[in-house]
Amino acid sequence: MSLKNKVVVITGGGSGIGADAAHAFHKIGAKIVLNGRREELLAQTAHTIDPTGETVIYVAGDIGQPETSQSIVKLAVERFGGVDVLLNNAGVFQPKPFLEHTEADLDGYLNLLRGYFFMSQSAIAQMRQGSGGAIVNVGSMWANHAIAATPCSGSSTAKGGVHALTRNLAIEFAPDQIRVNAIAPAVVETPLFDALLTPEQLASFNSFHPLGRNGQVNDITAAILFLADDAFSSWITGVVLPVDGGVTAGRN
Repeated sequence: MSLKNKVVVITGGGSGIGADAAHAFHKIGAKIVLNGRREELLAQTAHTIDPTGETVIYVAGDIGQPETSQSIVKLAVERFGGVDVLLNNAGVFQPKPFLEHTEADLDGYLNLLRGYFFMSQSAIAQMRQGSGGAIVNVGSMWANHAIAATPCSGSSTAKGGVHALTRNLAIEFAPDQIRVNAIAPAVVETPLFDALLTPEQLASFNSFHPLGRNGQVNDITAAILFLADDAFSSWITGVVLPVDGGVTAGRN
């Protein structure tokens, strides 16, 4: 792998996919910068990755605010010398019928899109000063493939924007050797679903996926590592990769 000693910024890094990816990046020698809204959770995750704090740091804050993204990159440069990989992972998901969505719901989803936008802007400005880099955005299967049982127009509006942002940045910054890709997961068993479904309800989605099971965080981490690592994906950019157990391949 070519990720040893690389500096990896991860938003939504306190739990779930972000935390699992942080552990995996660190295990292969990367230095980690975590972001999320909950400082205690970030501190706990950072401590489990590296109790010394020498190779993992964190910045709590809302990436929907440009100054937060700027401060994350500034700290990454001060502590580790730059930014090589950005994982835009922060997310909110709450299926709800379209006519029940409130202005606050939409504002929350669009604020996450703002976060991906401004976090990418800050990271790319730094990456251009070096030899390039890689951005991996976490999109959504629902943004590509609407499901009647789980209406989520608010989330899909924002995640569709993430997919569009991915392709546009991939073309604009290809000359700078900055690759920008996204993944589009289906149901992945993370704390995101704890407030939405009982364990039995979550298990009922296993059969929704043609491969017969819900996704696990390590399934998503494997795809993230692949897209982040020039050793494996140096000729891939602008892709929105379904990591969905086969859902978007066709009817199950």
